[in-house]
Amino acid sequence: MSTPVPPCAVIAEDEPLLARTLVRLLHAAWPELRIADVASDGSQAVDMALEHLPQVLFLDIKMPGRSGLEVAEAVADDWPDGRPLPLIVFVTAYDQYALNAFERAAVDYVLKPATAQRLAVTVQRLRDRLALQSQAPPPGGRAELMQRLQTISAPAAPAERIKVIRAGIGNTVRMIPVADVICLEATEKYVNVVTASGEALVRMSLRELAARIALTDFVQVHRSVLVNSAAILSATRDENGHYSLALRGLQRPVKVSRAFGHLFRAM
Repeated sequence: MSTPVPPCAVIAEDEPLLARTLVRLLHAAWPELRIADVASDGSQAVDMALEHLPQVLFLDIKMPGRSGLEVAEAVADDWPDGRPLPLIVFVTAYDQYALNAFERAAVDYVLKPATAQRLAVTVQRLRDRLALQSQAPPPGGRAELMQRLQTISAPAAPAERIKVIRAGIGNTVRMIPVADVICLEATEKYVNVVTASGEALVRMSLRELAARIALTDFVQVHRSVLVNSAAILSATRDENGHYSLALRGLQRPVKVSRAFGHLFRAM
């Protein structure tokens, strides 16, 4: 019988003293956990996560380069198919980001300074989740990404379809025909509606708006982006296997996450 491989973790913390403290507390609470690396900024955290492919990520929220929330999304976008996504724990001084953290499938949200007692609870949750993972069948990369991260799905009750999006711009309500929309981009609390004549914000979630329009005319290219299929001119693949789209009426390219890259491979 083979010996189980010890779990691996990457820590992202831009304050050296707090990083060392977290490493020390984790060694005490979870001796078999291997700390593969400690990142001092968000961009480094993404690179280290994709290099080491850890079972667990401990992420600070506010970091130079990228926030912990952005790191979680970037790692999920580029995570290799067929391997379980890392379990994510946010360790932060800011409690107002808890909802956003759990929307990104966080296992736990620990406020600084982390204590041995609080971290023991986190470690037990992680152990339990890893044990369940080991009993589950191998994941299907993209399918797990869609399950683990917040995705767009229509609510149980069908919503009334709309052909015009009403977007407020100052004291003016702009009437935007859905057919004129190039793409829809989710932000924290709004959807950015992009057309050839400009952009406008709508105060609703992408999920809510997607339930109101004819999705047969749109294709999802990222967990936070829907693109009008009629506006797609071309898809370009870079040396890392990432696609970006050229859209009619839009000067900037739109990134396609790895989970949706298969939609643009040549037939």
